[in-house]
Amino acid sequence: MHKTNILILGPKSFISTLVELETHFNFSLTVNQNNLSNETLKNFEGIICHEDNRNNPEIINVLSNSEYFKILATKKDKYNKKNFDCILQLPTTITEINTLVESSLAKKKFSKNSSIKIKSYLLDKNEKKLIKSNSFVVLTEKEIQLLELLLMKKKTISKNEILSLVWKYAMDVDTHTVETHIYRLRKKIHDKFMDNKFIFNNKDGYYL
Repeated sequence: MHKTNILILGPKSFISTLVELETHFNFSLTVNQNNLSNETLKNFEGIICHEDNRNNPEIINVLSNSEYFKILATKKDKYNKKNFDCILQLPTTITEINTLVESSLAKKKFSKNSSIKIKSYLLDKNEKKLIKSNSFVVLTEKEIQLLELLLMKKKTISKNEILSLVWKYAMDVDTHTVETHIYRLRKKIHDKFMDNKFIFNNKDGYYL
């Protein structure tokens, strides 16, 4: 059975305590603070970082990566949660650590499955937003389905094919429905991001 692999970053006392308790955890611990390259970090699904180590320049760079979940372990009542997904309040228990790691992993997997990279944008299906930098536009369910279809096909898609796959040839829609939805979607993106090159079209249909 696969065990979640967690990287531990912190002072020796913090690390040694967790290592002593490792047999009670539902995940595997790795202590490797000498090699934090992107290649090495691919082996981990999450990080537990002690408050004392969070300001290390190399660790700050690691924490800015969103590929894995990050837990801040701290004794402080007031803390800056920047770059972290959740807080492990110290002192703690084995049960609390296991629960926090499992819930963090579940949230990260859910978020990853609901977020799609499209060109220089991120499509957040949960929030129904198309995001770029710190700006976003809110999308309708049909607009999300259109974007997913265009991304999945990776080629020009005809209006009739879009009708079939998105609207299921509903009785009250025709190809003008497709044109109208794409026009509105293009306008949203242009008005917010000044982007006229998001959805293209030719005589055969539409493509990204």
